[in-house]
Amino acid sequence: MGLWVLVVLAATVGIVAVRVSADVPDAVRQVAAGSLSAALALALAVRTGGRPVWAAVLAAGTATAAFVTGWEPLLDGAAVGTGVLAATLGVMATVPAATVGRAVREALIATAIGWVGALGVVAYGPRARLDVDLVRFGYAVLGLSLVGAIALVYRLGAGLHGLGRRGYVVAGGAVLMLAFALAYSEAIAQWGSRDLVGTIDDFRDSTKDLLGAVPHPIMALLGYPALVWGVFMRARRRQGWWVCAFGVAVTSPTATRLVAQDLSTNSVVLGALYSVLAGSAIGYLVIRVEQSLTGTHGRRARRDEEAEAHRPEPRRFEPLH
Repeated sequence: MGLWVLVVLAATVGIVAVRVSADVPDAVRQVAAGSLSAALALALAVRTGGRPVWAAVLAAGTATAAFVTGWEPLLDGAAVGTGVLAATLGVMATVPAATVGRAVREALIATAIGWVGALGVVAYGPRARLDVDLVRFGYAVLGLSLVGAIALVYRLGAGLHGLGRRGYVVAGGAVLMLAFALAYSEAIAQWGSRDLVGTIDDFRDSTKDLLGAVPHPIMALLGYPALVWGVFMRARRRQGWWVCAFGVAVTSPTATRLVAQDLSTNSVVLGALYSVLAGSAIGYLVIRVEQSLTGTHGRRARRDEEAEAHRPEPRRFEPLH
């Protein structure tokens, strides 16, 4: 564990150094990118009960082939793979949370892993700046991460059994919300009238001028509420994993955030902060609504329920089965 952390820290420092200074040899970026991809693959394989050594070798081999050949599709594919690894690991590395405060902490830990992946993603571009279509790249990472997270949750034994009517409604609603948000934004961009697009752009620009940044809609409305509510549910019943799977709506956009070249550091930080605050608030409201529906009324009743909510799961860096 300690060696893994050192490798990740060394790789992130190397990527940041290449990104901010032109004096650092570009070979540092390549070594750091391959090391970080391998470390993420290793951690995800360990956490999900896979084959860690083979996963790390495959990730390192892909990175090496991409840098040696310089083939753009392979470099872009390695970047997508790194983003998917980080986004999926961010969700799978969470642990059950008996209280709302701990649930928010788990969401922040997942976000931090996503940011590590963001550095790994851009490291596949010259001077740690990846030149790709941000929208298509983001869709690819988000889609693959969601499929991977759902497959892992199913494989880890959460299954479809025991979801119940409420579980099906929650999972189905999350899928529909995500699909609608992506389809709506794409439809507006492609076929929206000039007046409508102009109105949306003006609102976003005025909000950005006022607050310094705007929260990411998918992260604030779906990703963070899913993570906060999901880890809170997992302390009570295993089916909370199904809600957590949609937490990739946080970790995936985070892992691709640095691909955008026109964003200032201030805008990136503030946007992330606003997304956390808004999403955590929505997650808190969802939890309180669920508690009211299940009959947990009053502060004392909630404290008693939280004291008993300790469904066992392996520790953060141990296999889930």
